[in-house]
Amino acid sequence: MITQLKDKIAVLQEGSKADKMLERLPVEVKKWAEGLPWKERRYVLSLCHLLCAASPEMQAQFLDDYTADGLIAKILQDQDAQERVQFYLRLFRIDTKLTGSVLRKYIRQFYIHSAQDVSRQPDKYLESALRLVVNSEEQSHVLNYILGFEIIKMMFQMSWQQHERLYRIQINQEEFYNKYIKRIQNAHRLNGIIVPKDERVFFAKRDYFVQKPEIGAKKLIELILVTFTTEAVCELGFSIGRNIKHLIFDYDYIFQRETEGIFAS
Repeated sequence: MITQLKDKIAVLQEGSKADKMLERLPVEVKKWAEGLPWKERRYVLSLCHLLCAASPEMQAQFLDDYTADGLIAKILQDQDAQERVQFYLRLFRIDTKLTGSVLRKYIRQFYIHSAQDVSRQPDKYLESALRLVVNSEEQSHVLNYILGFEIIKMMFQMSWQQHERLYRIQINQEEFYNKYIKRIQNAHRLNGIIVPKDERVFFAKRDYFVQKPEIGAKKLIELILVTFTTEAVCELGFSIGRNIKHLIFDYDYIFQRETEGIFAS
């Protein structure tokens, strides 16, 4: 008798947990899930099982195949958000246009990048990806990601002298250097893109200091994916969108001729 009572209590508790899970869904999704007949509930459960059992890379592929077209359509409908990001890209002299094909490429890359972050944050990937699909407000996340990624691409292709000019004009130089420049220069070193020799010898230093990194398009993306998390890229784009002075940028000063500036105090 006592055992049967415990079993009934356990069932009630499990039911309560399931109710709490459904409460976390948007209202329309909760109503849809609760209104499904038993046969279709089995389909949903089968899909959930397959998705949770899949590797992060397979999850990324599935989410891209299953959701990209819908996300692109929603983003393209929000002209104000698009134009705002396009405006910021122009301010940084970045030529990327937010076409449908560019958005699709970035949505897929966002999922892949999130999947690679799993080793650092294993509990965050699927949650963030599904939130992106379900919540229309989260879809601005993709535009923040694009803006942040394009700016990091620009910094990855700067010489170290240009890096120095860039961080010199920032309000918080140390934070900016540690957060972005130091990581990028470490990636340059580790991948043999820029190899400092005789750093203490002035003219030797000058050679590598003004060297323009030569990085192919595919390699550039790969380097950024392993150097920065999805969250760090999105945070950069979001911060610039909220306050353009978050990253102070003076194109003429940063990209002045390499023979100038190295002797400056």
